[in-house]
Amino acid sequence: MNPYISATLLFSLGLGTTITFASSHWLLAWMGLEINTLAILPLMAQQHHPRAVEATTKYFLTQATAAATLLFASTTNAWLTGQWDILHMSHPLAATMAILALSLKVGLAPLHTWLPEVLQGLDLITGLILSTWQKLAPFALLLQIQPTTPTILIILGVTSTLVGGWGGLNQTQLRKIMAYSSTAHLGWMILVLQFSPSLTLLTLLTYLIMTSSTFLVFKLNKSTNINMLATSWAKAPALTTLTPLILLSLGGLPPLTGFMPKWLILQELTKQDLAPIATLTALTALLSLYFYLRLTYAMTLTMSPNNVTGTTPWRLPSLQSTLPLAILILATISLLPLTPTMLTLLTL
Repeated sequence: MNPYISATLLFSLGLGTTITFASSHWLLAWMGLEINTLAILPLMAQQHHPRAVEATTKYFLTQATAAATLLFASTTNAWLTGQWDILHMSHPLAATMAILALSLKVGLAPLHTWLPEVLQGLDLITGLILSTWQKLAPFALLLQIQPTTPTILIILGVTSTLVGGWGGLNQTQLRKIMAYSSTAHLGWMILVLQFSPSLTLLTLLTYLIMTSSTFLVFKLNKSTNINMLATSWAKAPALTTLTPLILLSLGGLPPLTGFMPKWLILQELTKQDLAPIATLTALTALLSLYFYLRLTYAMTLTMSPNNVTGTTPWRLPSLQSTLPLAILILATISLLPLTPTMLTLLTL
């Protein structure tokens, strides 16, 4: 793709998200989401592969449906209450529709079914953008909608953690595993959204760091399925040693960064007299942990099921810059001791 075109598309991607962040009116927020969606479509289809085109079409249809539902919800709210402000989404019907539309946009269960299929058809960098940047604008809107009944968010959260854990168990494709991982993490965020928005932001931040480092590791190794991970020791031995720590951080094991949000969310849920929900979500984390352990096992403790030439692939120096990956890995592994500082910053 022409660098000028890709720069324009990336600028539009940033602009759409920024417009949604800055808006207090539903129409402006909707416009930002639409610019965001339209900007990423050419980036998704740039491979000219049938799978990429199919993924782009599926993404466009789901995002258009979500945007239309969101517009309908905001119009309904304006009709019933006379308010176009995002913070004044007070009618239960309109608020529920808006939450469901935004859940479809980010891929929360049970509205998640498009996400694994779309992610599987994309290259790793576009997949990274879809899993991280594209979640920000809908989340900014979700944070501002305060539903009168918190039940819907709890149902969405628990369903997402369950589906995200179960869905990833049987997968061999790394991008699909990351899609289910994304659904599970978003479930944790939605669960605590109404009780502690600052904690949701902290969880979102750690999710962005951990997911970015995982995708960049797969990109450096050129891995798209579990078998290809098994050859990574020949390409980058040091990275192969560090990757299990990244995956276990995604699974939420102490003393890694990923433990921090899960621990704080469980604590907050218990404070809100939701101990059964906290227990159930803690158990669903074990499902996710299992498939991260599968990846760890495949990467570090198995040999590739190929001949000698396949086991030790030709090692050309990678053109990918390793500095962002190094910073992200450091953050993924070692931010847990900074928990008090993070909490102080978020509650300011």
